[in-house]
Amino acid sequence: MSINNKIPQYKKLYETLRRHIISGIYEEGSLLPSENELCAVHGVTRPTVRHALETLVQEGFIYKKQGKGSIVQKPPQDIGILSISGTSSAIGKQYLQTQILQKPKITAWPDPFSFELSEAEKDFGCVYIERLRFVNEQPIFYDINHIPNIRLSRFTSRTLENKSLFEVLRNNYQIEVKGGEQKLKAIRATAKIGKLLKLEEGAPVLYMERKLNTNREGFHIYSTIFFNSEKHTIFGHF
Repeated sequence: MSINNKIPQYKKLYETLRRHIISGIYEEGSLLPSENELCAVHGVTRPTVRHALETLVQEGFIYKKQGKGSIVQKPPQDIGILSISGTSSAIGKQYLQTQILQKPKITAWPDPFSFELSEAEKDFGCVYIERLRFVNEQPIFYDINHIPNIRLSRFTSRTLENKSLFEVLRNNYQIEVKGGEQKLKAIRATAKIGKLLKLEEGAPVLYMERKLNTNREGFHIYSTIFFNSEKHTIFGHF
């Protein structure tokens, strides 16, 4: 069975519609095709269409209006870092750019580590990645990722510049984020963090540590995120 056949039908339709919104095929304020039209064009059932549309609503890409249908809207200024769908989905790729500071590399887990690891995670080590993420060309996130090096064939050779990590994992490895836990606190920017996020040293920064559960048992995605909240707030469905 091909990887594409393993993806739920609603997810395929969701990805198609989201891609068309992001690329501008459906402009802000325009109507998506009706549920009947989407069923006919994509050969899916009405519940499948509704599931895809509801996901777009939750992520801020569309809103429903009685008697009109699904209306495209610009993603909000609030940042969906708390969403299990990922920051790219919440913001939109036209507003978000990603610079890779450290390309994926296989390494041992840090000791000590912020979260408890499964035995399999400990045995296989991790893939380490550092990214700087920009919204409207302003640096907003500096994130450090540790991903278990378990059945991630050729992951270190993949180009992640301006790509969604969640999408790469979902589309190439069938790894879906299902929820998780996170710790948040306010800290003062170090010289390094200030330089990356274009803040004064000592300026307030939101610090987050996240452990994301996936559909693979014993496989979690771990992130440490420094967030510049000067011009943005955060929100999300978790």
